[in-house]
Amino acid sequence: MIPILQLVGGLFVLVYGADLLVGGASRLATLLRVSPLAISLTVVAYGTGAPELAVSSVASWSGDGDLALGNVVGSNIFNVLVVLGVSSLIGPLLISRQILKLDLPVMIGASVLLLVLSRDGNLGLLDCLALITCFAIYATLHWRMARRESRASRATGGADAQHPDATGRAYARELGLILFGLVMLVTGSHWLVEGASALADAMGASHTLVGLAIVAPGTGLPELATSVVASLRGERDIAVGNIIGSNTFNILAVLGVSGLVSRTGFHVAPALLSFDMPVMVGIALACFPIFLNDLRLGRLEGIALTFYYGVYLAYLVLDATNSGLLPGFDTVVRYGIVPVTVLGLVGAGVRGVRRHILRTGSTRE
Repeated sequence: MIPILQLVGGLFVLVYGADLLVGGASRLATLLRVSPLAISLTVVAYGTGAPELAVSSVASWSGDGDLALGNVVGSNIFNVLVVLGVSSLIGPLLISRQILKLDLPVMIGASVLLLVLSRDGNLGLLDCLALITCFAIYATLHWRMARRESRASRATGGADAQHPDATGRAYARELGLILFGLVMLVTGSHWLVEGASALADAMGASHTLVGLAIVAPGTGLPELATSVVASLRGERDIAVGNIIGSNTFNILAVLGVSGLVSRTGFHVAPALLSFDMPVMVGIALACFPIFLNDLRLGRLEGIALTFYYGVYLAYLVLDATNSGLLPGFDTVVRYGIVPVTVLGLVGAGVRGVRRHILRTGSTRE
């Protein structure tokens, strides 16, 4: 019972700490006159990605690299398939042109980069430094864009009218909430890693599987809560920006920092390299034709995304339990679901390109 209590308690503290962190950071960014999309791609995304950073760093420090890697890869898969899927079921999610032109390609590039760096079965210290360097460049670009936006907002005078309470006390209050949220995240991550490791030993399951199927969805709850609430409130660009930003943060910052914390980098499990990472890359690539199709994510796409996560989770369970159903299930996925999905994505991409050409032509006229 103790490992289960540690898991439940760790998840609760993680989610509550992330809520404090995201709330304080979002209000702080608003006081600084940053747009909702900029907030979602940076402050909110990094805040909701803090549980992954805390869990993976603690796991790496404890020598459990499988859990750290499984947590990041599983979180990215969960974010796109479940968080975006559930959020789009509430209402269509709007895709901004900035996400399509900048942030989505960066997320795809980060996913491909991780797969390439891991092909030799190791993610070494130099690889982790490369990931952190890429994140620093990406974060600096967003910071400069936010500064330009803030200066433009100050020039119009609208931001000052909307935020008369932007005082030193207001900044201190939000910074205090951010700090307290970070303390709770570290505490919760410690409980979660201990509970997950003990549970894996008791069940005889690999730590990679626990990271993919238990810890990753658990640390993905802040992203799910944030995107669902944003969708309910009609802030649907925040729902999408949160996920794209979080996935990029997970790969570049979380794995980069965790690898340095471990002092030796990561050994990449063969199953993770041959199955889960390619799935993560495939999902990232699939986002482009889906987003391009109509610059929105509707309920039909949401149903499809959640269905695919069910398929992925079923595969993990069947493989972990050495079920006799796995060969038949694998055949259905390989020769049924995958070809239909590829044809659908190609069709969506072609329709998206045509609509983009028509929109561009009408704009020029």
